[in-house]
Amino acid sequence: MKRISYLFILFSIISSCKNYMDIVPDNVATLEYAFRDRVRAEKYLFTCYSYMPGHGTLNNPGLVCGDAFWYHIDANSRVQYGWNIMRDGNNVTAPLLNYWDGENGGTNLWQGIRDCNIFIENIGLAMGLDESERARWIAEVKFLKAYYHFWLLQLYGPIPIIRENLPISASASEVAVYREPVDDVVDYIVELLDEAMPDLPLKIDNEVTEMGRITQPIALAMKAKVLVTSASPLFNGNTNYSAMIDSRGKQLFNQTEDKTKWVRAAQACKNAIDTCHLAGLALYHFSNSSLTVSGSTLKVIECNQVITDKWNCEHIWGETFNSSYMYLSTLPRLATEHERVVYQMLVPTLKMAEMYYTNNGVPVDEDVMYDYEGRYNLATSDIAHKYYLQSNFTTAKLHMNREGRFYGSLGVDGGWWFGLGKLTEATQWPLKFKLGEVQGGRIGSERYSVTGFYVKKLESFMATWSGTTFAEKKYDWPVFRLADLYLLYAEALNESLDTPNEEVYKYIDMVRERAGLKGVAESWSTYSVYPEKYKNKEGMRKIVQTERNIELAFEGHRFWDMRRWGKAVEYFTQPIQGWNINGKTSTDFYHVSTIDKINYSVRDIFWPIKEGQLLVNRNLLQNPGW
Repeated sequence: MKRISYLFILFSIISSCKNYMDIVPDNVATLEYAFRDRVRAEKYLFTCYSYMPGHGTLNNPGLVCGDAFWYHIDANSRVQYGWNIMRDGNNVTAPLLNYWDGENGGTNLWQGIRDCNIFIENIGLAMGLDESERARWIAEVKFLKAYYHFWLLQLYGPIPIIRENLPISASASEVAVYREPVDDVVDYIVELLDEAMPDLPLKIDNEVTEMGRITQPIALAMKAKVLVTSASPLFNGNTNYSAMIDSRGKQLFNQTEDKTKWVRAAQACKNAIDTCHLAGLALYHFSNSSLTVSGSTLKVIECNQVITDKWNCEHIWGETFNSSYMYLSTLPRLATEHERVVYQMLVPTLKMAEMYYTNNGVPVDEDVMYDYEGRYNLATSDIAHKYYLQSNFTTAKLHMNREGRFYGSLGVDGGWWFGLGKLTEATQWPLKFKLGEVQGGRIGSERYSVTGFYVKKLESFMATWSGTTFAEKKYDWPVFRLADLYLLYAEALNESLDTPNEEVYKYIDMVRERAGLKGVAESWSTYSVYPEKYKNKEGMRKIVQTERNIELAFEGHRFWDMRRWGKAVEYFTQPIQGWNINGKTSTDFYHVSTIDKINYSVRDIFWPIKEGQLLVNRNLLQNPGW
């Protein structure tokens, strides 16, 4: 990491208890050297990118906190931080996934913001850099600075705004920064994104070397996400935080809901959609002429290919990552020789399995044709399920008559696993999860599914296995994809109107159509016990929220959505459940088992600021409950 001869104040939010300043030895490179030419300046640009949170890793709270994934207690030695937050809670002495100080799985985003400021202030020194490229790099770094502020806002609520680094002459009062009101932070983030927009490319031309770098569609999509988050109940008139008034007398959370925020968010979503379309982005549809399979199986494969088909047309923003650990943590042992390689411990909860629609496109507890009360009872698969379940297999009714995304996203007892060398419907892997069966039971103390389910969605069918070697199909983790943006627009537009209109239905229906479902109006009016639900704002709100939970499941969005919707305490306190994995028979296995009971409250929504920071800077206000 670069050090510089011109000293900047290391703000109290990133300083040690000993001092406020970055002490610079005499023999380190000067600032002029760091920006001497294009090559060195570009390295500093990539340094600014290097602070990006790992979205497809176990350090992303969106993946490892909440109630979508779970893991068994024996995995504590291997999987840390986020899982422990949900099971045992966070703490103020050494917070887990600490993105404020860069500890316990978190990246120091204040240091990232500091380096972004250094870059913006000094890129003008670089020789051999044409002005259009210089402007683009500045725009990229402004985006990164905005995104780091946004990530911190989501985790901590009100945060300091770091517009520029302070010089060595800064007074003690200038160094002791305050957390700023939520609305001010949002306005600053949007200001940065707006400044960046004109100098960003519409799309990446040099795909070999530049994929993943910031474009106009990425910046506009992020602006839409920021404004939707700002308009949501967590940040818009949240009276749970009425006592958050700092020593200046500033109220850090607005206490009156502002409906116009949804209007602004809806317009931002539409602007982002239009620019994405202009850049050639579209909903992904899977096809592969080398596969001879049914349309139903193609839809199953499509569920994981929309994620794992590298840099596909739906990915607005992808992040290159080492996917091996995620692959092996979610992959069941499909054959006995796999057991020495796969970890098979990051698994879906029963709640997620129940969340998916029926094959009529409505929730299981609303479908007039679905036996909701008997969903845990046993039944035998018939010809109608031949592409989804093994023939004449005794399974729970919950596994039957479900939408295609259920079978494409989840590995269930009695189901199929397409891929890993099995590329025909006749040869795909049969899944059997009861104790004593191929995928059932434990390997040692760590390798097993604690719920009796697995995640298919994050596994590419193109991964291979040879002898004792597993070779994953590398892909970019979709930080933002078009379906996400469509659903944000449907949500924001619905909230901005008194009654949902055809535009609201249009964008959610496009996502549903890709999934093989009828539109909202047809599905609810025909199959739901609440046939008028889609006609009013409140009903449509629930429909959009469910659609987001299904379409974006296991991608790291549910955790953030539940918090911003004000539903975290309601849902994250519900028991973590699955099937009885010690059952050897269908009767014993298909018994709902409670795995964990979570102690989660309002205080757990926002991360605590480390105690040491509060001692250094008395102007920082701690989050409630800590």
